[in-house]
Amino acid sequence: MTEQNQTPETENPEVANETHTETTPPTYEELQARVAELEGMLKDEQLRGLANEQNLRRRFQEELQATHKFAAQKFAAEMLIVKDYLEMALLDQSGNFDAMKMGVGMTLDVLKKAFETTQIKEIAPQQGDKLDPHQHQAMQEVEAADVEAGAVVSLLKKGYTMHDRVLRPAMVTTAKAVAAESSETEAE
Repeated sequence: MTEQNQTPETENPEVANETHTETTPPTYEELQARVAELEGMLKDEQLRGLANEQNLRRRFQEELQATHKFAAQKFAAEMLIVKDYLEMALLDQSGNFDAMKMGVGMTLDVLKKAFETTQIKEIAPQQGDKLDPHQHQAMQEVEAADVEAGAVVSLLKKGYTMHDRVLRPAMVTTAKAVAAESSETEAE
């Protein structure tokens, strides 16, 4: 039992020397070497981080440019079909008006499908709707007894939105204010 209770220092003097040297504080030169090594590792990591950041920025810019460049590709592909149908209609020399009308109707259906695919929606206000300056453009004012002043009287040209952004406002006629006419008549 006494052999088991003995410390390693007394059993093996070489091991005792090694543990003693490990616990001694490092010299100033050793610390400087270690600091230089750690600074080198830190600088290397910084350079790698900067390079990675630059690569990410470059890839993001390339993807953004590709997105802008090909944003209309889906819609353009749909428009090719419409163009093909219109060209075929112009080449038709049969003189059959009903067939021509049916072909134009089919072409319009393809165009409407393309609009749905790309989320293009019509702005088509009805008579009596309040004028919305964000979606409507008043082209003229007319007298209309059955519609309140400033409201839509008729639609001249449909407007369109794409993803809730106005591509073209609806062009409308609006009702004149009746009160303004009464004061003009009284002034005469």
